[in-house]
Amino acid sequence: MSRSLDAPFFLLLAVLWGLSFPAISVGLESLPPLLFAAFRYDIAALLLLSYAVVRVDDWLPTRRNDVVAVAGGGVFLVGGNGLLFLGQQTVPSGVAAIIQGLVPIATALWAIALLGERLSPVGTVGAAIGFLGVGLVVQPDPATLFAGDTAGRLLIVAQVCSVSLGGVLIQRAGPTVDQPVLVGWSMFVGGVVLHAVSLGAGELPSADVVGPTAVGALLYLGIFATAIAFLIYFRILEDHGAFEASLIGYLVPIVAAVAGTVLLDESVGATTVAGFGLIVVGFVLLKRRAIADAVGTSTAVGSP
Repeated sequence: MSRSLDAPFFLLLAVLWGLSFPAISVGLESLPPLLFAAFRYDIAALLLLSYAVVRVDDWLPTRRNDVVAVAGGGVFLVGGNGLLFLGQQTVPSGVAAIIQGLVPIATALWAIALLGERLSPVGTVGAAIGFLGVGLVVQPDPATLFAGDTAGRLLIVAQVCSVSLGGVLIQRAGPTVDQPVLVGWSMFVGGVVLHAVSLGAGELPSADVVGPTAVGALLYLGIFATAIAFLIYFRILEDHGAFEASLIGYLVPIVAAVAGTVLLDESVGATTVAGFGLIVVGFVLLKRRAIADAVGTSTAVGSP
């Protein structure tokens, strides 16, 4: 929406993140979900922390606020993504990506509880519309609420809640380290958490774990969709701000749905598309001031 938006990086990041959803679906054919997620963040943490050691002077978090931010980000923002891998065992990659559109809305609600922020009446309506859209995407059936595809979609909703909580906990902690350091250590902590849960769940890799498909999916996720993608995200965030960076989340589902259809022969139903539309409407109402600022207009007097 900004005239100065760096479109090539914006589109590249959307493609990298969009392709991560079908990559997860492919990798799940050979790898246990939680162990798969742990390996992804192991690779990304190694690369990002190596980058931080070379490029950043203060690469080891020692201040209390930095340690708290790493812990919150590691457990909830990174570790919570294990729920996405569990959910995608039964949920098409495009649908999983669409549910991610709830993240800004869930983040706003966590900010009310933990940061003391307020939600205007219009923002409340936007949040309600967004959750209605998620309801259309999930389409819960009371008779099979915790089984099959419905259970998988609910797991991804839980992942969205965890990821958004992690983001708010980081904001509340007020870290002072550079972002590659924060994210690298958070991914290290999240990887440890995922390994522990995977071990507790009795997950064991099969012989297929060293197959070219599984290795390719894992390397793509760890290197391109996580380490490189986050470095690109940092550049967009620094140059254009959090609002325009958040818009990437509404292009990612389109990339994921197209890739899932072409590569995996998946399909996204009309109801799911309608649900995505409602999620976008909810986001617009919730973030209408940021949108107005981006396009150079103003909201009504007294709006938050």
